[in-house]
Amino acid sequence: EVQLVESGGGLVQAGGSLILSCATDGSSFSTYALGWFREAPGKGRDEVAVAAVDVDGYTAYTFSARGRFTISRDNADNILYLQMNGLKPEDSGMYYCAADETPAPRSQLLQRSEYTHWGQGTQVTVSS
Repeated sequence: EVQLVESGGGLVQAGGSLILSCATDGSSFSTYALGWFREAPGKGRDEVAVAAVDVDGYTAYTFSARGRFTISRDNADNILYLQMNGLKPEDSGMYYCAADETPAPRSQLLQRSEYTHWGQGTQVTVSS
């Protein structure tokens, strides 16, 4: 079982920035497709995609994240990052990182169903 541990969430004012991290002990980290998903407040376990990166470093973003967020992976230290700038109140929610050993087509990288391993989440709250 791949263990994923998120950190870096918090309370920030609109327009502010946060950097989320996701650490794993997986020795095969460099072979994982990785993604960040958000569970909006009051929506239950209905995560929506934010960004993803495949084993070749190809990145994908949802429309709302593009231009404001940057996903990156550090294969040496087994850490996935999400740099979030220009935060808006609607970005609030629990952020989960996800991983999967099976290569996903680039067109499917933002699909929740492509990922089998999930962290416990880190809360992001953006005040207006």
